[in-house]
Amino acid sequence: MRLTLTGAALAATLGAAAAWAQPQSPGPTLAAVKQRDVLVCGTSTGAAGFSLPDSRGEYRGLDSDLCRALAAAVLGDTTKIRWVPLTGQARLPALQSGQVDVLIRTTTWTQVRDTANGLNFTAVNFYDGQGFMLRKSLGIGRATELQGASICVTSGSTNELNLADWARLNKVEYRPVVFEQNDEARRSYLAGRCDAYSTDASQLAGLRSSFPNPEEHVILPEIISKEPHAPAVRHGDDQWFDIVRWTFFALLTAEELGITQANIDGFQTSQNPEVRRLLGLTGDHGPLMGLDRRWAWQAVKAVGNYGEIFERNLGMGSAVRLPRGLNDLWTRGGLMYAPPIR
Repeated sequence: MRLTLTGAALAATLGAAAAWAQPQSPGPTLAAVKQRDVLVCGTSTGAAGFSLPDSRGEYRGLDSDLCRALAAAVLGDTTKIRWVPLTGQARLPALQSGQVDVLIRTTTWTQVRDTANGLNFTAVNFYDGQGFMLRKSLGIGRATELQGASICVTSGSTNELNLADWARLNKVEYRPVVFEQNDEARRSYLAGRCDAYSTDASQLAGLRSSFPNPEEHVILPEIISKEPHAPAVRHGDDQWFDIVRWTFFALLTAEELGITQANIDGFQTSQNPEVRRLLGLTGDHGPLMGLDRRWAWQAVKAVGNYGEIFERNLGMGSAVRLPRGLNDLWTRGGLMYAPPIR
């Protein structure tokens, strides 16, 4: 059966579509960011490969670069960021209270955080899992051999709860040595106050790379949890949620299309419809979120695509030396997948 629209119905449908496609006015968070001309980004107190100040005090890492991409998309300038270092216990209240505009800080997306805590997680920017690190000299090859061991862990994190669940399930008795900040746990582990250190495996790799003698430490093969990291925003501002989520998706899409920080200008004459939509050459995808048409171009030009960000901060060309694994594109066996910009 063939369905047709009458002239009046067709006009009404087209009118509704045109109204829907109108540029959007700034919502509360976007308006506040633009008024102060600064993005307030909640970050960690120090996580190698994700967010860690360098010798000049500049935050470096995957999470830090995502903050820069967001500042570029919204304000056109990666320097217009106020970094707010937050501990595991302080990070969620800081976002809930409006102390920060966005939390991009190795924060695991969980059901309670997504509902009861009044937060929205935008998109997974890193797939991780919790592991264990210890000294090779202990001669331990499996996590279940940590019977009676003291284990460093940070408070206010999923790591603390995961460790307790895993130990209970596997009948492993251990003594938790709990710290508020990762750096405290790192120093204590190095000082020998605990036999092992348990946190996300990527962070263990980053920590080990910073040790005086990294070859003396081993990361065990077991992964005891799912840790999907995702930038978080407050409930109640869908426009800002869309901006944070689609800025990340733009970085993924750029990698899929082969667009890099270095070659992006050469795509200005591309006739590929996907490229033209991404770079703002056609369509109103930026204005639909209250942004400039070139929002995605600005983000990629500032920090590169997702693959570039991963490689320089966590990949085999970095001190951390992590393989892409689950964080590779879906076309290469990973889980990274961006919905279409259209």
